[in-house]
Amino acid sequence: MAGRLKGKIAVVTAAGQGIGRAIAEMFVAEGAMVHASDVDRSKLDGLARARKAKLNVLSTRAVEAYAAKIGEIDILVNVAGYVHHGTVLDCGEKDWDFSFDLNVKSMHRTIRAFLPGMLKRAAASGKSGSIVNLSSAASSLKGAPNRYVYGATKAAVVGLTKAVAVDFVSKGIRCNAICPGTVRSPSWEERVEELGKDMGGKQKALDMFVGRQPMGRVGEPAEIAALALYLASDESAFTTGTAIPIDGGWII
Repeated sequence: MAGRLKGKIAVVTAAGQGIGRAIAEMFVAEGAMVHASDVDRSKLDGLARARKAKLNVLSTRAVEAYAAKIGEIDILVNVAGYVHHGTVLDCGEKDWDFSFDLNVKSMHRTIRAFLPGMLKRAAASGKSGSIVNLSSAASSLKGAPNRYVYGATKAAVVGLTKAVAVDFVSKGIRCNAICPGTVRSPSWEERVEELGKDMGGKQKALDMFVGRQPMGRVGEPAEIAALALYLASDESAFTTGTAIPIDGGWII
C-alpha cells in the first residue's frame, strides 16, 4: 500500500529520534513531503528525503515563523514532549510549568499556527486535513505510578484534541490523539538507566517496565508510526476526536 500519503504535506515535531523519527520516516516512505523538526537539528541527520529544520516548540515566535515559512499543509503531528518522574510531592512549580509548556502549550502553538493554512488546503482539495497529537496511556485513560504531572499533561492533550476536533469537524479538519504505553526509544532508555541506579541495576528497571506489560514486551516506535500513518491518511476520513490507546494491553 505504498503511497498512502502521496501528494500530502506533513509537519512532524521532535522527529530526531524515537516515535517522531519513526513517524517521519514512515510518512516519507508513503509519499508525503515531510517537514521534520527537532530542537536539536543534528538529530535529524540521515533522515532522507525530508525537509529538516531546528525548531523550539517552546517559542511562540519560532513556531509562527516556521509555519509562515512552510505555508499550507495537510498533516500536523505533534510529538514533542517530556516525561517527569515523581509524585505530586516531587513536582515543584518549575516542573509543573515546564511539563505543561512542552507537553500541552506547544501543541496549542503549532495548531494555532498551522490550522489556518490547513483549513484553506482542505477547502481547496475537498479532503480533510489531519492533526495527530501524541498523548499517552498514562493520562485520563490510566493512572501510572510516579507520572503525576506527566499524566496530567497527557490528559490535557486528550481534552485539547477533542476540543479541536469538535470545533472543526464540519470544516475539513480531523484531530485525534495517540496514547502509547511504554515504547522503546532513546529517552526511555535514559529513564531505564536512571531508575536502575535507584533500583539496584538496569536489569531490574527493565524487568519493572516489561513486567507491567500484558504482552510481555514494550512497544516499538514503528508500531506507533503505523497508527499515525492511518490517522494521517484518507483511510481514517471518518475518524476524529478519538484518543486511541496502543499499549500492549496495559489499560485493560
